[in-house]
Amino acid sequence: MTIALIWAQAADGAIGRGGDIPWHLPEDQRYFRQITGGHPVVMGRRTWDSLPARFRPLPGRANLVVTRNAQWSADGAQTHANVRDALDAGLHLDDTVFVMGGGEIYSAAMESAHEAYVTEIDLEVSDADTWAPALDPRRWSLESDGGWLESPTGLRYRFLRYSATP
Repeated sequence: MTIALIWAQAADGAIGRGGDIPWHLPEDQRYFRQITGGHPVVMGRRTWDSLPARFRPLPGRANLVVTRNAQWSADGAQTHANVRDALDAGLHLDDTVFVMGGGEIYSAAMESAHEAYVTEIDLEVSDADTWAPALDPRRWSLESDGGWLESPTGLRYRFLRYSATP
């Protein structure tokens, strides 16, 4: 059973600005689909809301949404009151569950996580308001670094995978 975190971050650790991702990187979107396809994904309600309507629910994945609002519902979303319940529900569906944000959800899942898939973008976002979780080097080790690539959009990026020590 694996709990994996997945996110894209700027070099300064930024992951969001005003409820949106502050860059456009199609290669990361393809990578996200490839890695998470067929596996449950856990997200907060604000992350759900930030997805373009045409992508809600994310296809080919159980969409487990954590919300404090017991009245909230959305077509294609399974709601959970807390991250632990969402992770448990996901692990009943599949051996691997991906946590895809936002910031509070990453923080709540960090201690339970086994892997982290991070797309690092060579960019700084001066007006960011949401930050990637810190991976404590005493617990997390870099397992793979795909090297820097350049998108036709002009952004440099790389795919990193970390493993947690028990």
